[in-house]
Amino acid sequence: MPSTIEPPSAIGPVHFVGIGGAGLSAIARLMAQQGVAVSGSDANDSAVVQALRAEGITCHVGHAAEHVGLARTVVASTAVREDNPEVVAALERDLRLWPRSAGLASVMVGRRTIAVAGTHGKTTTTAMLTVALRAAGADPSFAIGAEVATLGTNAALGSGDVLVAEADESDGAFLVYSPEIAVVTNVDPDHLDIWGSEAAYHAAFEEFVSTVGRAVVIGLDDPGAAALVPIARAAGLEVVTTGTGTGHGSPDLLAEDLEVSATGTTMTVRRADGPDIDVALAVPGVHYAQDALLALAAGLWLGHDPETLATGLARHAGAKRRMEVLGAEAGVTVIDSYAHHPTEIRADLAAARAIAGDRRLVVAFQPHLVSRTRLYGERMGQELSAADLVVLADLYLAREDPDPAVTSALVAAAVSGPPALLGGGVEELPALLVDHLRAGDLLLTLGAGDITTVGAAVLRVLAGRP
Repeated sequence: MPSTIEPPSAIGPVHFVGIGGAGLSAIARLMAQQGVAVSGSDANDSAVVQALRAEGITCHVGHAAEHVGLARTVVASTAVREDNPEVVAALERDLRLWPRSAGLASVMVGRRTIAVAGTHGKTTTTAMLTVALRAAGADPSFAIGAEVATLGTNAALGSGDVLVAEADESDGAFLVYSPEIAVVTNVDPDHLDIWGSEAAYHAAFEEFVSTVGRAVVIGLDDPGAAALVPIARAAGLEVVTTGTGTGHGSPDLLAEDLEVSATGTTMTVRRADGPDIDVALAVPGVHYAQDALLALAAGLWLGHDPETLATGLARHAGAKRRMEVLGAEAGVTVIDSYAHHPTEIRADLAAARAIAGDRRLVVAFQPHLVSRTRLYGERMGQELSAADLVVLADLYLAREDPDPAVTSALVAAAVSGPPALLGGGVEELPALLVDHLRAGDLLLTLGAGDITTVGAAVLRVLAGRP
């Protein structure tokens, strides 16, 4: 991290290494919309890369030193290795070489930032808050870790002075921001390949709270987040708490009469300092109700009307890879989701059960990272046991090297009840799944890796398309 973060107008032109990723594509969009000359590269062509090109951003497929061009600043994804030719070129030319967190911090300069942090639910909560604020008449800038259906993008520059930003803890990025307001969804140890221990992970969130200027919204349903309440109060911050009544303490916003159906979620929000608010969400799941409570609390703290905020929450139609319905063919409905941690798997399978009803639930899961599977493989298998059939893809290694002792077989061995099949690579999964699927099934593909390609491939095979 640089000692001084300058605004985008002072650092351009800017080149992004790994621009197709959710984090960097959002920052690139925000800088380009401020008039900064932006370019980037990614290992693969993708819908994101193509969309960025359509917006006027130069995007290269593959990495080469010459792609850096006339850039004065290079922002590199966490997944990019140090021997990347564009990173090497930046070092040789003594250019600014920033991590993703510095790029987002640059966009934050001069704006009132609301940073949404937590192990799970960051993307959805950030999206819900943005949509709700728009419905309330605000026009915030936003940077979200996935494309949001209602917004049509993952980032945009608004006319207001507020920036709603997803604050990722995976690489410590969230510690370099100084938000006016923070939202903490939950604290459930993850990314221990980076943090080293559960204690260090919790300590990082305590440090995050210390960076906040005025207020923190905290979900009490999660013990890790609830533990931050006294820390935030001791730091002199305003604290607003939310919950469904299953957590720790009495929340300022309490969800009651919570009902989840195949088409959505409804609840009545009780407030200590105001009338009740009826909220109807278009997405099914208790975890989405928890996210909506946090977004509602942040919007209320900013002074917006509760009814218009609730109207905005009702407009949220989901985010890319967050229980995203891909389509249906031959009587089979296919949903894709990013869940890769046991807690996320449990929440998404509960939502999928509500959608499926009496239908059979088939889950195809790709474990993500050797380190995470080593720690949580057994819990992953236990949570997957809620399905009727489980198909496991090979591990997605991402930034790690393989370990012969840590494979998808660890997860399969912990599945109890339904059959658990080892499906091999993602390219092999569509044919295997089609052999086991039948009319009426709901297929849920889960994982943070390239299993996201499987659902569309299954639909093509079912439809008889090449």
